[in-house]
Amino acid sequence: MADPVGEDGWMSLVDEASRSAGDLEQRVGVVELYKRALRAEPWSTKLWLAYCEWFWSLYTDCQTSDAGWPEEEQMVGQDIFSLELALEAWQEAAQATQYRLSDSHEVWNRWISIELEELSKAPTRPRIDRLRKIFEDRLQIPHAAWNETSQTFSTFISKYDEAAWEATMVKITQLAKKAKEIYGQCEAYELKIQKAVEFGDIETTKLATKEYLDWEVQQVFKAIHKKPGKKGPPSTPPILCIALYERALSSLSLGSDPTTWEDYISFLSVVKADIAGPNFPTIRAVLDRATSHCPWHGPLWARYILSAELDGLSFSDIEHIKHTATSTGVLERDGIDAVLDVYAAWCGYLRRRTVAQGASDEDMDVAEVGLQAALESVQESGVRLYGKKDYKGDPNFRIERILINFLTAKGAIEDARNVWRKLTVVRGDSYDFWQQYYFWEMTVRTSPRTSSSSLATGVLMQAANRKTLDWPERMLEVYIRHCSNYEDAPTFSSALDVCHRMSKGVAKRRQREAAEAAATYAQQQPQIVVENSAAVDESLGSSKRKRESASDEIEGTSSKKMKSEEDEKAFQEQHLKRDRENTTVLVTNLPEKVAATKVRQYFKEYGHINSLTIEPEGDGDNVSSTALIEFKSTEDVQSALLRDGKYFGENQIHVEPGTGLTLYVTNYPPTADEAYFRDLFKSCGDIFSIRWPSLKYNNQRRFCYISFRTKEGAAAATQFDGQMLQSRYKLVAKYSNPAAKKAREGATAEGREVHVASLDLSATEEDVKDIFQKYGKVQGVRILRNMAGRSKGAAFIDFEKPEEAQAACELNGTKFKSQIMKVEVSKSVNFKPTTTTGKASSASPAPDADGDSVMSPAPTSDEHQPSTHGFETPSSSEISARTIALMNVPDTINDARIRALVEPYGTITKLSLRLDHQGAIIEFSDVAEAGKAALGLEGHEIAPGRKLKTGGLKDLFHERDEKRTDKIQIGQNKKPAPMFVQPSAPVRRPGAGGRGGLGQKRGLGYAAPRNPATAEGSIPTNGTNENGKPKSNEDFKKMFLSGGKE
Repeated sequence: MADPVGEDGWMSLVDEASRSAGDLEQRVGVVELYKRALRAEPWSTKLWLAYCEWFWSLYTDCQTSDAGWPEEEQMVGQDIFSLELALEAWQEAAQATQYRLSDSHEVWNRWISIELEELSKAPTRPRIDRLRKIFEDRLQIPHAAWNETSQTFSTFISKYDEAAWEATMVKITQLAKKAKEIYGQCEAYELKIQKAVEFGDIETTKLATKEYLDWEVQQVFKAIHKKPGKKGPPSTPPILCIALYERALSSLSLGSDPTTWEDYISFLSVVKADIAGPNFPTIRAVLDRATSHCPWHGPLWARYILSAELDGLSFSDIEHIKHTATSTGVLERDGIDAVLDVYAAWCGYLRRRTVAQGASDEDMDVAEVGLQAALESVQESGVRLYGKKDYKGDPNFRIERILINFLTAKGAIEDARNVWRKLTVVRGDSYDFWQQYYFWEMTVRTSPRTSSSSLATGVLMQAANRKTLDWPERMLEVYIRHCSNYEDAPTFSSALDVCHRMSKGVAKRRQREAAEAAATYAQQQPQIVVENSAAVDESLGSSKRKRESASDEIEGTSSKKMKSEEDEKAFQEQHLKRDRENTTVLVTNLPEKVAATKVRQYFKEYGHINSLTIEPEGDGDNVSSTALIEFKSTEDVQSALLRDGKYFGENQIHVEPGTGLTLYVTNYPPTADEAYFRDLFKSCGDIFSIRWPSLKYNNQRRFCYISFRTKEGAAAATQFDGQMLQSRYKLVAKYSNPAAKKAREGATAEGREVHVASLDLSATEEDVKDIFQKYGKVQGVRILRNMAGRSKGAAFIDFEKPEEAQAACELNGTKFKSQIMKVEVSKSVNFKPTTTTGKASSASPAPDADGDSVMSPAPTSDEHQPSTHGFETPSSSEISARTIALMNVPDTINDARIRALVEPYGTITKLSLRLDHQGAIIEFSDVAEAGKAALGLEGHEIAPGRKLKTGGLKDLFHERDEKRTDKIQIGQNKKPAPMFVQPSAPVRRPGAGGRGGLGQKRGLGYAAPRNPATAEGSIPTNGTNENGKPKSNEDFKKMFLSGGKE
């Protein structure tokens, strides 16, 4: 049976073995099993603690007959499970885990408690001094429970050396100062991981751990390159970073991530000179464990073979590693690449053996046979994976090159040339292949057997005449240059004729390819309306409107709807005039930390800059900046391209068009953020930036624009178009083209939806469907319900055709059950600045498998509706106590992302997104949950540079909506912010006195109230008109327009 992987797998195995161990032999077997587990996971706190507790239990059980051991086993057990061996196990465990900052105290505290207990039985000066030294060493190592350790040490000194207590504690405080400072630097990262673990969020734990690892590695590298005597915070020892890597990789989540293993091995390679010692891991030992965790990853096996060679392992040992890799059965899991990595590493080892000092003829024979066998094995794997017809071999022909180098060194030039010739069949379209073939011929031409360059010329001529070559222009240049330098006049003249003829064919080919690319590009454009999605959801704005009523709105509503719609229209008109995709350039190799103002000044004479985004690139000493610059027109772009190859300070920059870099992406999960997209498209290449739309006027928007670093990355990302995400969302990922427009789709936009008001509260979806289906095919019925699941007296019915919806309006004014229905065709409303959802609702309608929006089905009968019977309605003070407000929320964040952020803190009763105040209101089911969320979310960075603030509703409504622009406005073109003049309050003057300024005469005692309606010329009050009936909206409108004179 194969060994388990990860500490949890080993824990399950040893737990099962320990439970079934019934005699001494089986108990010894469990001890050996623990030792195997610790060899596989040597830094695991869980395994060390379990092993020591198991060994300690065996020691205590064999001391008396209470455990029920047979007398003979008890006598043997006292020898093999002695106190000395048990204490040695605890000490070994404490030393192995001492650098794990978060949990090393779990082992150490248990061990030291046993040592103190044994000391109390027979205290001696040597034993006291030994424990004092253990405490002092421990307190100089950073760990989470330092204060607890210090308190235990203080108690120990008070008991066994009270006279020296003060001096000892002063001394240890000075010695431990560096350890405490180092842990203080790490504490924020530790707490972040701890919080993610407590919530059971595996992905957040992984991200937090990776962030922590990156930071630790940077601290170590800074310490390595730190100048002697330079002041600053204490340097992090490399061993702490190693312990963090081991702690991360012992779990299955990161233990199965090859990239983390490769980072760890690279780190060990850099710092190995500083960590030499018997207790520290070797690179080969780490690689042995890495390949057991990730047996499908070829680069790890290749590094393992190289490490074994560097360590001087025998041929049979290295061959065993190669055989283990190729016999796992999972090497082909992700394609042929891993197989090629392993065999290339193996063949490289075989070749190096033949040129090593003391190489024998046997080594030459082994290498020749091994190289040929490797080629055959790779060919078999390729045919098995892709089929004989489709498999074309290794694009980089790594094993073939090793074989050619081997044969060349051996002197078998013709055999090597035959390998080249065979490769022309499958690699003949690659300029890189012909270039290397040519270089090889030029290298071996000085051999006595080949004194001329005619064979090299023949290679170039063969390549130049190949019509499907990927870079013919460059090959023709090389051919001409070679003939000019090495060949005679007739050959040179013939080459010129060939190149002249072929260059014409190449020009036609490039024209044809450009036309095909333009046609393909045009076909892949998304059909969108400015910056709003029509392909994603079925009338997102109106569907959300259907799911809540005015009664759910919280006080403090947004600006007037008319004004907001005008602002949105102006916003859209602004973007209609912009064509970002064709007015953008990508500038690379700018200086590190270059200021945006410097970049604007550099390009300002070439055109007006609308927007500018700068991101850093590279690492180590090779750090630069890349900028995406949007100009006002395509003419400006052409001017800016003239700066390609010029210098910006000391950096030679490259400027290229930004066309084809940006994708329009929509219909993704509502909770998706920047990290989600970077992970989704990580196989396509680096993402330069993500542009989110403002949700200020319509928070149902769900789309974004993703700009990739390269056109190849963007093209690869378009392959995700149509892919199902989370088995619900059919992703749309197309090249961005603002010029393409398409009318909105969906039942509301197409006039297929009917809105019913004054619906009987007892009516179910089936009841409504029965009365409307006689007018046409009903595709769906949705009854609006409140938080308790009860009907609000309104419904929406989707028909198959608009004509059917129009016909259904005949039911307008008809009686259904006890209510007179109002039926009309729904109208699209593209304005929704706020969102309110309850426990189980989602503000973003969930797209179905085809990408259309559908509402969550409501309960079909009262039997399935939540009942509030027997519960008291909470008071406003109770609701206020368990409600918090989040502030400083960007207007690009939707309610689904807010819900995902807040849900770990408790059950959400109600969530209202208020982008008109840059915030959200969250009502929890419990006061404690609200308090926990308020503390946990304070200062949380929800977006780069935007940290949340928490408070009450009063604090939220003091905030104003976000004012932003994505255009750079300079000088006189910069428009002032609009001024909103608050209308003056009406002047209120005291009424005329009745008695010469002494005031009006008030009635005394009990008098009958006057009826203003009976008084002549009296003004109707309390919202009534002249007839005593309640004023209608039309009455109030007239009164408002007439200045309140009516």
